[in-house]
Amino acid sequence: MPPRTPGAGQEIVVRVNLDVADLLPGFVANCVRHASQLRHAVHGADWSAAHAIAHSLHGAGGGYGLDEVSRLGREMEAAAQLGDAVKLGGLAAELEDYLARVRPVFE
Repeated sequence: MPPRTPGAGQEIVVRVNLDVADLLPGFVANCVRHASQLRHAVHGADWSAAHAIAHSLHGAGGGYGLDEVSRLGREMEAAAQLGDAVKLGGLAAELEDYLARVRPVFE
């Protein structure tokens, strides 16, 4: 069963494999950049770029133990295929919020 998502503003504690401890900060920074790039692609109605960014997030999150990144990426892919700018903007905001609140616990 997936962990329950805390309320707005609360920390999100995620258990992460110790093997990715050194890589995780760079991955999170890349995800923040991807959210910004996604907003730019949406603003320019570049659905191909939006889909590529979403696909990258979808594929990579789980490898770092951040399944929520993958879930959001999957939803972003679907929204990009539909050209749904409003949905993509909301998902980018969700991603940014998640990344700001996630606190990994390395095991």
